[in-house]
Amino acid sequence: METIKILGINGSNRRGGNSRFLLDQALAAAALAVPGCVDTEIYETGGRTYLPCTACDRCHSKLGVCRLEDDFAELRDKWLEADALIYSVPVYHAGIPGHLKCFIDRLGESVVEGFFSKQMKVVGCVTSGTGIATGQESVMNFINAHAMMLGCLPFAGEWPGAYTGAGGWTHVDPRKNALKDLHAGNDETTAYLVKSTRNMAAGIAQLAVLIKTGARQKQVHDLLEKSGRYTMFLRRISGTKPLAIEKPYDYFATDEDTQLEFDED
Repeated sequence: METIKILGINGSNRRGGNSRFLLDQALAAAALAVPGCVDTEIYETGGRTYLPCTACDRCHSKLGVCRLEDDFAELRDKWLEADALIYSVPVYHAGIPGHLKCFIDRLGESVVEGFFSKQMKVVGCVTSGTGIATGQESVMNFINAHAMMLGCLPFAGEWPGAYTGAGGWTHVDPRKNALKDLHAGNDETTAYLVKSTRNMAAGIAQLAVLIKTGARQKQVHDLLEKSGRYTMFLRRISGTKPLAIEKPYDYFATDEDTQLEFDED
């Protein structure tokens, strides 16, 4: 079977906290789901800088290269190389943290090809908040929409954790190790959260292996290549660099003029 790369993104500004606890649970389960076939990596967004997108459109003509100088490019490249992604995200004001939103805004622009070229990454989300129903579903729905917009496959959650990911709460405990302590104390709702997180991650790993293995079959590969809709996916599994398409498809072009023109400076 194929070896896959799963990138775990800790979307919290607090390293070593509740989001990291859940991410560790997820990646451990993913590795066990397909033994010997899963490479995992954790990326911490906390302590890094992601400036907001300025809508300059430079990335559209420069293979996704952003003119802003911060930590964006490193995570963008890891995102592109991954076969699957698991986001572990805390609830901030009924949504995702601002620094993660800035990264995703710029990612969406710099890989705008993903709107037309399916990347076939499997994406899951686990989230927690201090309250019982304080934005967990909003976070999961945003990450799932982000996945679909970039040609990825959002992975469903599992009852009783959540339908659209895995979500839980810290019982109004603001400490960074609240979930770890609740789990160690056999709290029932935290046990559900951890179980749902692990089961979701296992399914993500299995589906990613299935997709990559299936695409290696010549008949399937030829079908995907002929369709023209899976270029970024096929480039990734073949190791072709750069992973981004050289020039974005022009969705406003006519049949006689199918590509945008870019200056070369």
